[in-house]
Amino acid sequence: MRAAEPGPVDRAITALCRVVLWLSTSVIFAILVANTVLRYATGTSLQWANEVPELLFPWLVMAGVVLAAQHGAHIATTFLMEALPAVARRIVATLAWAVVAGLYATLAGATFRMLEIVHDEKSPILQMPGSITYACVMGGMALLAVLALQSAWRVWHARPTDEATPAEPPVPAAHW
Repeated sequence: MRAAEPGPVDRAITALCRVVLWLSTSVIFAILVANTVLRYATGTSLQWANEVPELLFPWLVMAGVVLAAQHGAHIATTFLMEALPAVARRIVATLAWAVVAGLYATLAGATFRMLEIVHDEKSPILQMPGSITYACVMGGMALLAVLALQSAWRVWHARPTDEATPAEPPVPAAHW
């Protein structure tokens, strides 16, 4: 099946995740560098400097997870799907993506219900609610559900490839 051009939803998800990834990485890096310099230069440190990276790290991770899923960079076992005929592969892949979307949506919903509970947990110094980190998990799961639904749609509506010439990638040669 041919890869489809990214649509507006794909581009929006990519842009959002890249912004979150770059912002969280930059802020975490700046805080850790500033705190390290302060510690070695003056012997003191910023009291809140440990909390902010702890709050931002889950956002960085979820943005990376969503981007990796969008680009098909997660590990997959495909030999069973490749053994199926094209029609069966299309049906099984569509159903599998629909199940994955449902599971991600279920996780997003469960996380949403937990937000009220964890909102009362505050960080020691900044008094930031615990719901901040849970919100990123909920958002990531919702984005993954959208991506899985898009994959189900694409698989179902894709033109099958020519069965006579399987698109098997060549085995890379060792670089000695």
